[in-house]
Amino acid sequence: MVSSMTGFGRGEVMREKHRITVEMKSVNNRYLDLGLKMPKMFNILEADIRTELKKFVKRGKVDVFITCEDLNGSDTRIQYNKDVAEQYMRCLESLASDFGLKNDVGLSRMASLPDVITQEVGEIDENIFWPPLKEAIDQAGEQFSNARQREGEFLKNDLEKKLDKMLEDVNFITERSPMIVEEYKTNLRQKIDDLIHDIQVDENRLAMEVALFADKICVDEELVRLRSHIEATRKALENGDSENGVGRKLDFLAQEMNREANTTLSKTSDLEVSNKAIDLKTTIEKIREQIQNLE
Repeated sequence: MVSSMTGFGRGEVMREKHRITVEMKSVNNRYLDLGLKMPKMFNILEADIRTELKKFVKRGKVDVFITCEDLNGSDTRIQYNKDVAEQYMRCLESLASDFGLKNDVGLSRMASLPDVITQEVGEIDENIFWPPLKEAIDQAGEQFSNARQREGEFLKNDLEKKLDKMLEDVNFITERSPMIVEEYKTNLRQKIDDLIHDIQVDENRLAMEVALFADKICVDEELVRLRSHIEATRKALENGDSENGVGRKLDFLAQEMNREANTTLSKTSDLEVSNKAIDLKTTIEKIREQIQNLE
């Protein structure tokens, strides 16, 4: 199963005194970038949280938001920070004095300034908070994974259609290549006849020239490797990679396919083959763009 790197999941668990909510959302990234935003009270559990989250994601930029609501307020302490308030007041008085302004800061304005009034939660008991937090993470993770897998299935179907198109182009070039050599031989003979009438053509020399041309434009190896890479891409999409994610492997295969298409284009002098090689490169570029969305 292949997964997209974009997704969203949410989990919520309520106990007698607390409601814990976990939300996960992700976008594309080359590696795993796991960002946590959570109450300070859960800092002691950060290692466990990250370990649990990694069960659901291997690549992408993932933002995780964790909240814990105290339903009866018994664990919450509201505090007034006198030192911070005094510093604000001194700054405001200096400002008023320097510019001849009236210091009209009232209680509500002072209380709204950052860190003047703080809400704190006492130390938590890991044995009490970890089970519901883990459950909320697992709920969010399952929803997150399902969303990414659904999107991954759409991407897989689109990629398979593009691989079919590539195979059609490879088959065309395979069938066309022998004709190019025969056409070259015919045209070469005609040119010689036009230049030197009534003189016997040296068939051995002609055969040698045709052989050199055939060797120069031969793309058999490139086409074989292209077929192999197309098949390997299909298998990777079908089987996925539960350990490392399929995206990195497919990115490598796309690079290899692009290299073979470039070589094919550089070798040919035939317009039809050139057009198909350009089509190959265009399709491969589209595949590479889609692969960036896969985990």
